[in-house]
Amino acid sequence: MDSLSFSKILIILVIALFVIGPTRLPEYAKKFSDFVRSVKRAADGAKDRLKDEMGPEFDDVDWKQLDPRQYDPRRIIRDALVEDEREARQAERRERLDELAAARRARQGISAEGAGSVRFDDEAT
Repeated sequence: MDSLSFSKILIILVIALFVIGPTRLPEYAKKFSDFVRSVKRAADGAKDRLKDEMGPEFDDVDWKQLDPRQYDPRRIIRDALVEDEREARQAERRERLDELAAARRARQGISAEGAGSVRFDDEAT
């Protein structure tokens, strides 16, 4: 999807001039400007309300990080894939450690049930 360039906006304005007509164009321009002002007022009101509710924490938030224009689907997918690989490696590492621990217990003659219990001699000093 292409962005609106100056030439495209100019074409839209010329078409609007022909469709609406020169007599009603100022009326619609005023309605549009009122709409833009009301949207800006609503956005400012929401920002002020958020600032009041968050208090001093509002200044600590990195708002540029939350900017949707920084959305890059390739980076998100890449990060997700790297995270999946990392989790898979950790799972493999845990399995190897479990196998090594089981082999060590087998070598020492400790059963799996007794692995958590500690054996000690009550009469020892």
